[in-house]
Amino acid sequence: MTQASVTETTTIRGLKHPVSRIALGTWAIGGWMWGGPDDRNAIATIQEAVDLGITLVDTAPVYGFGHSEEIVGQALAGRRDKVAIATKVGLDWKDDHKPFRNTSPARIRKEIEDSLRRLRTDYIDLYQVHWSDSAVPMDETARTLEDLVKEGKVLALGVSNFTIAEMDAFRAVAPLAAVQPPYNLFERGMEHDILPYARQHDLTILAYGPLCRGLLSGKMTAQTKFGPDDLRSADPKFQPPRFAQYLEAVRQLQDFAREKHDKSLLALAIRWVLDQGPTIALWGARRPDQIAAVADAIGWHLSADDLREIDTILKTCIKDPVGPEFMAPPGR
Repeated sequence: MTQASVTETTTIRGLKHPVSRIALGTWAIGGWMWGGPDDRNAIATIQEAVDLGITLVDTAPVYGFGHSEEIVGQALAGRRDKVAIATKVGLDWKDDHKPFRNTSPARIRKEIEDSLRRLRTDYIDLYQVHWSDSAVPMDETARTLEDLVKEGKVLALGVSNFTIAEMDAFRAVAPLAAVQPPYNLFERGMEHDILPYARQHDLTILAYGPLCRGLLSGKMTAQTKFGPDDLRSADPKFQPPRFAQYLEAVRQLQDFAREKHDKSLLALAIRWVLDQGPTIALWGARRPDQIAAVADAIGWHLSADDLREIDTILKTCIKDPVGPEFMAPPGR
């Protein structure tokens, strides 16, 4: 029995089995906006995650323009029955590889077949609309996705980066089981609306970016640089003067995690997300060693006093906070 086989679990309505509350996120594995792919390490990372007790893998067609899904499919060959696969739909791209929103029925029908082929499976456990598309009526999108459920190609439906109004419109037509917003110690906008809505309507939250694109790993310094093909080169958090503010918060949070709980900052960041509600934390990794610490976030909790002290650190250090809005792809 591996150390992480005690991973906490939760349920997503419509799925066959409970899933681990820490899931593997595979955006970086696709390579695009993360410095290129590393397939050998990517496959080893996915397989190590499964061995450690992670039973939910989240991917998307746009992650490497199909490459992440292909790698997930390769890595899970012979292990499909052990893992729930979550992927997405609704981002299109042309030859210039600049994604744009497209949730038309025709696009959804094409994407589901492409995803099933790349993932080497005959069904998707959780199929999520990646971003809403104002050019397509929500009822058309939702009805097409519900048809996929009726056809057995999808078990449950989710949405990502949706507003409350958009979720209401979707739920008026098709059942919704999960929502995927950005959420971490530094990006907490969803606490005002998405979190209470999820609690009210029994939606599981898949929190993406719980380590804030590596910032909460504790491994960055003022000298850390990012290449032009790295997402973080366009992220305002990683530019002066904000970068210094966030790094100071990281330093103080590291001290807090070590002194109060004998834990790493990484474990603290994941535990914080798990303690906020009906949440699953999407742990992004590109190498097996980056997934090894998964067990450190399991089996303990933050107290109310801990949460207040963490909030004080954030308010004291970060004078000019900014959210993840820069990541939003354009409409059509």
